[in-house]
Amino acid sequence: MARMTKKPPFAPTGLKRVVFLVYPDHQPLDLVGPLQAFALANREGATPGYELIIAAGSRGRLEASVGPTLLIEHGLEALQNADTLIIPGGPGVQAALRDTNLVNAVRQAARSTRRVCTVCTGAFLLAESGALSGKKATTHWRNCADLASRFPDIDVLNDPIFVRDGAIWTSAGVTAGIDMALALVEEDYGQTIAARVARNLVVYLRRPGGQAQFSEPLALQQQSGPGDYGRLMELVEASLNRTWSIGELARTVGQSPRTFQRRFTEAFGHAPASAIERLRVSRARLMLETTMATPATVAARCGFRSQERMRRAFHRQLGVTPGWIREHFGKAP
Repeated sequence: MARMTKKPPFAPTGLKRVVFLVYPDHQPLDLVGPLQAFALANREGATPGYELIIAAGSRGRLEASVGPTLLIEHGLEALQNADTLIIPGGPGVQAALRDTNLVNAVRQAARSTRRVCTVCTGAFLLAESGALSGKKATTHWRNCADLASRFPDIDVLNDPIFVRDGAIWTSAGVTAGIDMALALVEEDYGQTIAARVARNLVVYLRRPGGQAQFSEPLALQQQSGPGDYGRLMELVEASLNRTWSIGELARTVGQSPRTFQRRFTEAFGHAPASAIERLRVSRARLMLETTMATPATVAARCGFRSQERMRRAFHRQLGVTPGWIREHFGKAP
């Protein structure tokens, strides 16, 4: 495998400087996941160019929450010329909030940098700087309530993988930083380059389920309510090729159809038919990416009555067609 570099081969002028601001006890995957995505963009594109810099409050050795020690070559002055600033999360973020120099540097960078981004609990450091005031934002689902409580002027969204509000991007926990980085690459250099990077990383360019922090099956199965709907969704997910009527679903949980539809919608935020469609799209997408099954076979096995119904469902849920998924992420013949 080719060595990943801080600059692209034969680096052009006008590189976009991406600065990762770290601190003691940061989460290493919050750093290296997005870092790898940008490094691969340098390899995959003919013209894109990122200069990748890791900076901290002081130069020298710096310990992450786990893994190898970093040797930091750049201090806070690196933030002054950043095109994009990315702040990872980690258990050390609470101590970082008390570092006045660090908070002030982030505050200043937020005023002049084209994009300021956070991964996981890195949102707390950006919030402490005041840059998230009046903005929509997200963080790891475990920390959303705490972020909203401590910074009530932020509109904290629990569900998305990442949120963009103007020049501010915030992402959910851990691997969500890769999703966000792919979106940043796509904004800079287009879908083709971003799709190449995603394929190299063996991840979705866009996760199914409308950017939810959980996969669609997991999200539906983990929610519960009257009638134990999580277990019902497990049953449905195991037999997606069946035609599930409202009456059958209601009988399975011992409720009348009217009560079932009302309570299910209250529990999940969307109707039973929409939930089942989300499961079918998620399964179909996986089959299109990992098998050589024809679209007709995929449609039948996932419970769509026709390829056209599957195409319309993909457009509703993902904004792309099954053919696009197969072309960009399908298994090579």
